[in-house]
Amino acid sequence: MKLSMPEMPPGTLLAALGSYNLLPAIVFLPTRRRCDQAASEAALVRRETNDQRREARRELLRTMVEQFPEIRRHRHWDTIIRGGVASHHAGHIPAWKLAIEKLMSAGLLDAIFATATVAAGVDFPARTVVITVADARTGHGWRQLTASELQQMTGRAGRRGRDNVGFVVAAPGVHQDPQRIAELLKARPDPLLSQFRATYTTLLNLLDAYGNFAQVREIAERSFAHREAALEITRLQKVGTESEQRILLKLKEAGCKLTVAAAVGFERLVSARTRLQSSKPQTRAEVLHRWLDEVVQPGRIVGIGRTGRRLVIITEKRGENVRGIREDGRTASFALPRIGRVYSPTFRLTDESIIEAFDEIRTRGKDLVIPEPRLSNAGAEENEALNVINDLMDSILVNSVTGMRGPRRGSPAGVLVPPVNHAQAARATHLPGELGGEEKLRCTQVLWELLDDAENFERSGRLIERLRDEVWEPFEQRARVLATFGYLDYTAEKVTERGRWLADLHVDRPLLVGEALEAGLFNALDFHRLAGVMAALTADGDRDYGEIELEDALVAALAQFEDVGFKVATEEWKLGVEPAPELNFSAAGAAALWASGAEWSALVHETRAEEGDLFRMLSRTGEGLVQIAQLKKAHPEAARIAAVAADAILREPVR
Repeated sequence: MKLSMPEMPPGTLLAALGSYNLLPAIVFLPTRRRCDQAASEAALVRRETNDQRREARRELLRTMVEQFPEIRRHRHWDTIIRGGVASHHAGHIPAWKLAIEKLMSAGLLDAIFATATVAAGVDFPARTVVITVADARTGHGWRQLTASELQQMTGRAGRRGRDNVGFVVAAPGVHQDPQRIAELLKARPDPLLSQFRATYTTLLNLLDAYGNFAQVREIAERSFAHREAALEITRLQKVGTESEQRILLKLKEAGCKLTVAAAVGFERLVSARTRLQSSKPQTRAEVLHRWLDEVVQPGRIVGIGRTGRRLVIITEKRGENVRGIREDGRTASFALPRIGRVYSPTFRLTDESIIEAFDEIRTRGKDLVIPEPRLSNAGAEENEALNVINDLMDSILVNSVTGMRGPRRGSPAGVLVPPVNHAQAARATHLPGELGGEEKLRCTQVLWELLDDAENFERSGRLIERLRDEVWEPFEQRARVLATFGYLDYTAEKVTERGRWLADLHVDRPLLVGEALEAGLFNALDFHRLAGVMAALTADGDRDYGEIELEDALVAALAQFEDVGFKVATEEWKLGVEPAPELNFSAAGAAALWASGAEWSALVHETRAEEGDLFRMLSRTGEGLVQIAQLKKAHPEAARIAAVAADAILREPVR
């Protein structure tokens, strides 16, 4: 239940906490901007009365500047020294966040305004944690905090060796929800999530190390990422084993020399017969409805009503609902059962063709009407299949015991199965033909009694295979994509020479990068353009790094990489792999400017991006370039240019 109370100003909040001896505090706010604003607002109304404490903050920051000169120009420098409060979030560069953490650990700050991501990433506890909202802001909007996130946040309350107890305060706010917070605090932690994924490099490395898909598949099935599937497989294996043991025991007790496969085959025949019987149309209305659903298609003309004189050409059919165009050009909507006649030709849905279609039906419609099916002729395939199954079961069940039938099972709705081949079904049951009358009767009765166990045995095996296929499918899809581009031999289950160097390339979009390397695109770039291209490949697609104008040569290079990406994405779509997002052109401009020698302050000013976002993007770009620089044997020229570009990117303050 949200209270919708006004938010308490940051200075007022800290004053209230101070009056109850609840400082220092970590105040969690939903957005980076709100954290910065709150720190500035609080600093304006808070004046440090302890000169010694204020000078200690100044001295610690000066010490940090000797190692990280870039923090001296931070816009919150005076805020921290004057007010003893700070903001902490992913938008700040790591050096500045380290300085904040040192100040807090030294007891020189009264409050930190932070986003929820801080809770899981650092370790600077406070006496009090303040929760202002039960929601979190993401790049795609708002979402509720999870139990683990809130427990991480509240876990910062209480300093070891200094506080006997920590405090959690739910501060008033427009979107505050104390009931939701209370529920999350009592909830179990969220399940652990594995980071093991089916990726191109993971597959190549596993296949190269273990030599075949079977080993890779086993590793995938045993991974923590698929623990739920593994637990379910274990449960199903237990069900299958217990069912198998009961089948063998009952067959042995009855003196029947039959196998588990025979019991399963018999159960499959009974199930097939049940499904066929339930799917057979029993009335003329059922027959007609099934027929209409099959023959009424866009482009065909139908007659509406019992006489069928009103003609409509079908344009769309969705389940029971049909839409079309009448002879006078008006649209018509009606239910499938209202159709009285269907004409066989299929016409194009253009204005000219529609006019000609109606003329043709009016001229010789009697010859073009599709005859309605008769109940006596309906379900011919089902009848044929039923006869085959019944003959097979009679040969097993009757023979010497005339008229004997097994108990009728329930008839759940099922899918239509194709006609059963007598010889294949007989082989599936593995029933020996030399069984005598009394023995056959006894074994037949046992087989009917074992239907449930046989079904459980067969179903458990089928579900196990389905679960194993679901685990393996993303790996198999990527294996086929890699085989298409020559990075592995799918038939031989071997990594090719090209695949070996790609396996060592731990970058975003490895397949696109690999194809670009093979095409020689990297060789044609100078180092700062290569830095721009690599940034476009590695940066988050939804992150904006400003609107720096790109030079023509860089735009042309990015276009070439997009062409390669389109070729890769086309094959991925064909084989069921989700393609990577589009290139980030704004990141390319920022990285190219930085690689060209721009000052950090100038880069921040030009892009108007958060320093922390720029730092992470450039750091990932540099890591990608270092990876390519290691391909000295496979791609020496690209490796040389990448090494120069990496040096240009990984300079202070990017490390």
